[in-house]
Amino acid sequence: MNRCRITLEELPRGSCYSRAGLKRLDPRLMEIQPLPYTLTQQLEEAAARAGKMSVQGVQPKLSAVLRIKEGRFEIVDRGGRFILKPCPPQWPEVPANEALTMTLAEHSGIEVPVHGLVESTDGSMVYFIRRFDRVGQRERIPMEDGAQLLGHTRDTKYESSMEQVIGMVDRFCTFPVIEKRKLIQRVWFCFLTGNEDMHLKNWSLHSRSGRVALSPAYDFLNTSIVLKNPQEETALPIRGRKRNLNRRDLLDYLAVERCGLQTELMRTDLEKLLLQAEAEWPFLIRRSFLSEPKREAYLHLVRERVARLRSQVAP
Repeated sequence: MNRCRITLEELPRGSCYSRAGLKRLDPRLMEIQPLPYTLTQQLEEAAARAGKMSVQGVQPKLSAVLRIKEGRFEIVDRGGRFILKPCPPQWPEVPANEALTMTLAEHSGIEVPVHGLVESTDGSMVYFIRRFDRVGQRERIPMEDGAQLLGHTRDTKYESSMEQVIGMVDRFCTFPVIEKRKLIQRVWFCFLTGNEDMHLKNWSLHSRSGRVALSPAYDFLNTSIVLKNPQEETALPIRGRKRNLNRRDLLDYLAVERCGLQTELMRTDLEKLLLQAEAEWPFLIRRSFLSEPKREAYLHLVRERVARLRSQVAP
């Protein structure tokens, strides 16, 4: 089955992108050519340019612009509007994993930037995402991550808690109740998709038109199917725990007690997300660019997490 590398919709044989997918990037875009680099060359470029990028992290990254007329990404040192993530050798299939997880988030109503996959000359897949902290050619949207706002460094980005992230939203956001509801949905989503690496630098706030709010979601990845023996379920503890989380922790405690959100509203939000995970996600997972074993592992994890959040744990 041929499917779009942006939307996952079915395509005729020989096609890589749908019109709908390309229009998300630009209405004039007709195709995206493969990157003129092998995976090895991309990793070398990423290492050589690492000090010039404003976005850091464990995964290798490249800054790029999209040349609409030529239908290709061009790697640049400055002025990039896209981030490209080649596949780290030690973590196979990470680009396909991130593309799928971000698509599941989008289908669940979470704000995400335009993203997708592009092929390399050696057939390896590269994940791309449009930068949301840039407008036009020069304007930058003010943005700070949780580590900056809570006084942490890259080395201490795990030394916090989700309770402190909630406090950050309360303190800095213009409409904290609205943003806390969005925050809780993302926490639930990351739990359901096995993302155990949402440290402080993956929670950000940005300011536009005088309003401070949660930034669009990024770095959503099912890390549980990447790691051989994952020991945790969340990077930042909830009620002092990082594993064996349940409905009481994520709904009754985090959403209702700590965020102060209405119980019935949160129950409705959670049920909607669980229904999407059961009814819509399997279709998208099976259409993803993950290998069959990884798809099955992803599906198995989602089913187990859904069952756990449906379970009424005795007080």
